Parts: sequence; C-alpha cells; structure tokens
Amino acid sequence: MIDPWLLERLVCPVTRKPLRYHDAAQELISDAAGLAYPVRDGVPVMLAEEARPLDRDPAAN
Repeated sequence: MIDPWLLERLVCPVTRKPLRYHDAAQELISDAAGLAYPVRDGVPVMLAEEARPLDRDPAAN
C-alpha cells in the first residue's frame, strides 16, 4: 500500500500528471502516458525505463 500523502504528491515523470495506485498489481498507473510504474518493497520506482506499457483493454487495469 502506498501512503495517501505520498500518492497525492507523486506525478508521472513523463507527463507530470497525477498517478493512481493499483493495489493488486502493486503499480502506479499513469493513464496520461499509458505506463505502469512498479512499486517494489513499498518503494515506487519512478523511472520511465522501468515502467511497462499499459494494455489498452480498460478491463485489464
């Protein structure tokens, strides 16, 4: 789980838009960039090269 205070302050490093947390996948989602940033051991990895592209199927997110 990501601290809500931290989540309010984090933005996508590519678009500078807000992120949302996907608990089951342990990822921070950037809908604007179409990327998912991993959260490893409670630490967000906010590197574009570590992000994975999102599936375009909205049911998959």
